[in-house]
Formats: sequence, structure tokens, C-alpha cells
Amino acid sequence: MKTSDFYFDLPKEYIAQTPVEPRDHAKLMVYHRDTKTVEHKHFYDLPDYLNAGDCLVLNETRVLPARLFGVREDTNSFIEFLLLKRIDTDTWEILARPGKKAKIGKRFKFGEELFAEVIDVLDDGNRIIKFSYDGVFEEILDRLGTMPLPPYITEKLENKERYQTVYSKQTGSAAAPTAGLHFTTELLESIKQKGVDVVPVLLHVGLGTFRPVQVDDVTNHKMHSEYYSVSDDAAERINSARQNGGRIICVGTTSCRTLESTTTSEGVIQANSGDTEIFIYPGYKFKAVDCLITNFHLPESTLLMLVSALCSKEEIMALYEEAKKENYRFFSFGDAMLIL
Repeated sequence: MKTSDFYFDLPKEYIAQTPVEPRDHAKLMVYHRDTKTVEHKHFYDLPDYLNAGDCLVLNETRVLPARLFGVREDTNSFIEFLLLKRIDTDTWEILARPGKKAKIGKRFKFGEELFAEVIDVLDDGNRIIKFSYDGVFEEILDRLGTMPLPPYITEKLENKERYQTVYSKQTGSAAAPTAGLHFTTELLESIKQKGVDVVPVLLHVGLGTFRPVQVDDVTNHKMHSEYYSVSDDAAERINSARQNGGRIICVGTTSCRTLESTTTSEGVIQANSGDTEIFIYPGYKFKAVDCLITNFHLPESTLLMLVSALCSKEEIMALYEEAKKENYRFFSFGDAMLIL
């Protein structure tokens, strides 16, 4: 299976630069796998496709304002840090740009309240740095950091909360679980009133999720590691829905990967936490997930491959061409797809 099999042409005018307001007024493509039929709706129509007894699984991660701009102390030259993963309280794995300035032992400052020293350089070029500061790190980061929007979004984001889901709770992601950006609190309440159990899980999204695969043969790709957690309560509620005939509907590929990382071959979700490197591509047999809510993804990305495993590559590519014809908006702030 070739990476190039997942390429499609997408003119830049299809790439969403700003989010739709209100959130739930984005377009929604509904694909019925059993009949291979398509409906064009809006996200606020989602409750019409959910049934009492279903389980809607959300990723409650919260995005860090992870992009920092500062200077190297000895030269006062510009540096950009992108926080990727917290190793301990003040030690982080980061992406530095330009990387040649961030050598071991070099110190940097961000404003007058946050300082960092490079303590290691990894094989992939990422850096390990240690911060020093007075006060509460999260409060300082909130003041100094900016949202790590993908490079294909060039418009300024006026409200940082618009790159957070309305149900985000646990800070730790370098990028948003974008399928969840379409929900409003009112829409979630109407879904619950239908008798759907809305269950949170956690996966802290790494930037590697959005990088195109660099190898020719898909099976040779090595996934990056991301932290996930499924609580006892979440596992019990999801298993109960399955046992009672309800569907497990994941919001986003991150929720999907979380459940598939902690489900037994018999389809039982286990409470667990740790790092996952699960890579889902066509041929994968899903153990937990019945349906998926997702955005339209980058060509040749692992996210596109995951969605193609739930249907087929041919079906997904045809749906993407349909989306272009119907002027759907793609990627982070784009429109959504419901695969039933």
C-alpha cells in the first residue's frame, strides 16, 4: 500500500482559514456505509442520527498556547519554541526554529519572566529544554504563548478559545482535536436529552498527527507517541452501551485511537493510561468503534488513512471529491463528516 494512494489535489481556496460561527453551523456530510449513500446537512442536525442508548465519546484534552517567541540570551537573536510534550514539571520536548541556534547549553528568554536552557538534542532534531521562572508556569504560558495553529492557516485567530472544544478540560495538547470544535454546549445538551451517553476520554494530541507520511510504503511508517487515558467510569459506561446494543460513536480520530488502544480483541474497553503509537490504516479491524465524526484531512496523512480503514480508500476518496464539488471547507476549521 503506497502513501501516494492517499494523495488528492486540493486547491488552497478549499482550506478553511477561519471557524464558522456559531460552531454548529458548519456543514456535515453524512455517509451511510450500509447503503453507500450521502446526505448534506449541518452539524446542528447531528442529533437526528443518534439514538437513545448510543455512546458518544469525546476527547477532553485542552490545547496549550504552545508557541513561544523569544531570543537567545547571548546574541539576542530570534527563536521560536513549540512545546510538544511535558516530560516533568519544568522539562519539555520542543521543536525549535531555527534549530541551529538551539544547541545544548544555550539559554533563551521569553519576555522578562520565562527562561529556558537546552539540555539535549534528540535524533529527530527536537530539543529537550528546562524552563525556569517565578510564579505559576501555566499562568505565564497563558500570557506569553500563542495557539499553535497549523501552517496552512494564515489568518489571525482573534479568540484563542475558538481553537478549544467547549468541553476541553485537561491541558496538554499541541493541536486541537478538531472534530470536536463543531460542538456547542447546547448541542451536547440536546444529544444527552435524546438518551445518548456522552463519555469523555483523553488523548493529548501531538503535532505528528498532522504530518504527512514520509515513506513510500505505508506499512513502514512509525507513529509518534501520544499520552492517553480511559477512566474506570468511562470504560464501564462505554462497555455498558455496547452490551445494551448501543453504538460507540467517536468524535475525532483521537477518541478513536484512544479506544482502539485500550480495547481487547473481544471488544471490551479497559480502563488504562499510557502512551500509544497505534497506526490505523486500511486492513485494520476495528474492535471498539462503530461510527466516527471527523473533519476532512490532509492528503497522505495518517488521519486520512485511519478514516479510509473505516470505509475503504476508494469510498473516502470519492467522498472527498464530493466534498470539493459541494464546496466543503477542509482541515482544522473546516466542515465535518459523519460515518455511520
